[in-house]
Amino acid sequence: MNGNVQVVVIGGGYGGVTAANRLARRDGVSVTLVNPRPHFVERIRLHQLVTGSDDATEGFGKVMGGNVRLVVDTATRIDAAERQVSLAGGGTVSYDYLVYAVGSGAADPGVPGAAEFAYWVSDFEGAERLRSALDATPATAAVTVVGAGPTGLETAAELAEAGRKVTLVCGDALGPSLHARGRRPVARRLAKLGVTVLEGPHARVTEVTQDAVQLDEGRELPSAVTIWTAGFRVPDLAARSGLRTDTEGRLVTEATLTSVDDVRIVAAGDAGVMPDHPFRKSCQAAVQLGPAAADTILRRIAGKTPSPVRMFFAGQCLSLGRNEGVTQFSYPNDKVNALHISGRTGAGVKEIACRFTLNKLVSGARKASSRGSHSDNTDRVEAPQSELPTTPPDTRRVA
Repeated sequence: MNGNVQVVVIGGGYGGVTAANRLARRDGVSVTLVNPRPHFVERIRLHQLVTGSDDATEGFGKVMGGNVRLVVDTATRIDAAERQVSLAGGGTVSYDYLVYAVGSGAADPGVPGAAEFAYWVSDFEGAERLRSALDATPATAAVTVVGAGPTGLETAAELAEAGRKVTLVCGDALGPSLHARGRRPVARRLAKLGVTVLEGPHARVTEVTQDAVQLDEGRELPSAVTIWTAGFRVPDLAARSGLRTDTEGRLVTEATLTSVDDVRIVAAGDAGVMPDHPFRKSCQAAVQLGPAAADTILRRIAGKTPSPVRMFFAGQCLSLGRNEGVTQFSYPNDKVNALHISGRTGAGVKEIACRFTLNKLVSGARKASSRGSHSDNTDRVEAPQSELPTTPPDTRRVA
């Protein structure tokens, strides 16, 4: 392949931005990032947006290299044969390689009334709607948070610390992704904040109405605002484009993050899945997968074999309001262990993690903007097009 290589990145979250910055550092590579919003969303701060302690956004000019072209639009279809992305605004963007980094959002819980009456915190627009609903609701009104994963825990604590009357409906267990020892300080903190915690086999929501939540065995909880944090979904762009997906709609890839249908499409973040090497949907995964996706493309451009992705996890950081938190440590394979930090120190670790992540993006943007000083022979752009087949024989889609 001679001349300039065009790479399109779909999605401007943690995975998409880190991939774009890594790619934009190389001579001979032009990068276009397509994103529906004109700003970067700090998703790990969306629960703070709900209470107004942070706006959860940064300008792309701060976190993305100045030589990355930003297109504010929504991708509606990928034409792998023609190597084009159709946009909601009516245009198209052509590519030689594509990074699929569309992220994830709130899942349809399949519970009657939830889609109509519940709010969510999984994306910027949902968090803004929730904040508006809370602003229009008396501070003494009952608020119900459904789901006791990290998002549910952080949202419940943030609202309770702000003076809201919060009930947390856990389902089976409080903090199921935490070690049993790590759950204890979480439970103590929620109790201190006055959060009513419902857990166990009957703490499951069966219906949501405008002013109440129905639980198993017919129990009803008054709820002026119901917030659904259980479960995530990915956009159906890959499936609509005829690319192979798993049962959750994630683009199926092999160990180098390459689509099993097309070597020119590489995934980064929540919307891709390596069936033999599953990983947790998280910012911690996305900031590793973005650069790894970029490296896969750069090695292919250079006519070299990409390396399998290796993931390393350190744990989970939870803020439980502005004053306390819990950091749950894990083994590199993401299996949690008994080590944890709680209290003010735990809150400090979470804040450091948030700032460190943003600073890494800013650093990547600076390196991308100083293009040329990072080029080397390993990633030189000279692979002949004939070496790059576009579609393997088996193109069946896994529903």
